[in-house]
Amino acid sequence: MKDSPVTDNNDLASFGYRQELKRSMGSFSSFAAGFSYISILTGLFQMFHLGYGVAGPAFFWTWPFVLIGQLLVALCFAELASRFPLSGGVYQWAKFTGNPFLGWMTGWIYLACLIVTLAAVAMALQVSLPQISSSFQIIGTLNDPKSIAVNAILLGSILIVISTIINVKGIKLLAVINNIGVFTELIGIVILIVLLFLSRVRSPLDAVVNIQNSGAALKSFPDLTVLMAAAALTASYVLYGFDTAGTLAEETHEPRKKAPRAILQALIAAGTAGLFVLLFALMAAPDLGLPDLGNIQGGLPMLVKSVLGATMGNLFLCIVIFAIIVCTFAVHSGAVRLMFAMGRDGRMPFSKSLSEVSSKSQVPVLATLLCGLLAIIILVVNIQFPKVFELVTSMAILWANLAYWIVVAVQLKNRIASARKGVNMDAKFSLGKWGLPVNILAVIWSSFMVINVSWPRTATYGFEWYNQYAAWIYTAALVCIGVFIHYYKLNKNKRLSKISPQPSLQKEQV
Repeated sequence: MKDSPVTDNNDLASFGYRQELKRSMGSFSSFAAGFSYISILTGLFQMFHLGYGVAGPAFFWTWPFVLIGQLLVALCFAELASRFPLSGGVYQWAKFTGNPFLGWMTGWIYLACLIVTLAAVAMALQVSLPQISSSFQIIGTLNDPKSIAVNAILLGSILIVISTIINVKGIKLLAVINNIGVFTELIGIVILIVLLFLSRVRSPLDAVVNIQNSGAALKSFPDLTVLMAAAALTASYVLYGFDTAGTLAEETHEPRKKAPRAILQALIAAGTAGLFVLLFALMAAPDLGLPDLGNIQGGLPMLVKSVLGATMGNLFLCIVIFAIIVCTFAVHSGAVRLMFAMGRDGRMPFSKSLSEVSSKSQVPVLATLLCGLLAIIILVVNIQFPKVFELVTSMAILWANLAYWIVVAVQLKNRIASARKGVNMDAKFSLGKWGLPVNILAVIWSSFMVINVSWPRTATYGFEWYNQYAAWIYTAALVCIGVFIHYYKLNKNKRLSKISPQPSLQKEQV
């Protein structure tokens, strides 16, 4: 029997919160939120050239490797989403299984990731729009790397403005657009896979195993280090954000049941579809030795157009562009809900204003505007960097996996402690006896991802020292700022409580 909205609201009240956001999302909308965030048509078409440029066709093997690793994390998240169906996702999970400080740092790091991801996804328009028509290269030419970066920032900024307007209108409109976008993307992916398979010119073995005859640059199978570099910039960029269904839990009916299922469905569906797109694209490519397959002006969009023809290729690029737009909306909505959740707990500067929900649209308007503005600022300040794509996307990947690592590490500690005390960890979704081994493997995997993505290799970050160590420098700065804000707000709240004591709104630890 389906629970009523009152039951969902009472469940939320048990955590000390009142229902402010509108519960209008069902099972498909919850799945669509995660799937549209992952959006393989966005990620693969944007990042294919980076992985291919480093490792050639062999970078295919990084996809299943990363998919299995992220699935371990998703299983842990599904369990947490069932236990803590709250807006804010990873922030709430780290707070309730750990403590308020760990919750804050996780939320702070992941909020930075989402805003950077919003900027990075919006820039993906540059990979597809100019391939349809050169008129979309508004600034300069496609032969000038500087012009490409500046034009990407312009197109991205326009898309972020549109996303801000749509998100301000409310979750109902956003869910409708998201559902249409995901349905269109799913149909497009299936048709693309079929057409690529029918256009194959080589066997799977020749495409991804016997690659020594694929061209002068591809005569030996790349070593593990190069393969992992490719994984960090392609598979890792695409296969995260599956936790979005948990982030939107307070706008979902029966979130304890639907959110865990949506998290796993989104990752498995996107990961499997992406695997087939990659395999059949490499089987259908006219020449695996073409240099443009590893360049931003070529990549997967060029491959699809060369295989399917200009007309059919442009049609699929239009679907890709729609997927990019919907993905931008989804990332934006996730950032807004996380900022709202942290503001509602009094953890953010200007918390009261950031957590204020519009009575008309039932959306935190200021948080929506601020997330959009910060994403545009990130694009603008990076305008002087020649490796803007690599830097922005690498920061997003690193911070996502760092936040994931904190959550699964705290969950593991909490799980071990609970087992010793005999505490029941059951939820509507539970890993049962597999919980401990899966959690351990998830911590190991997330540790590897953080180290691998942040490693200062030239293939990823270039030769300038400030680019090579950008991941470490920016992450250290982000953590320091986060610690400062936490203790500043903590001391400020203590001073205010002495003047006007207020009862606690919620338990800080479970």
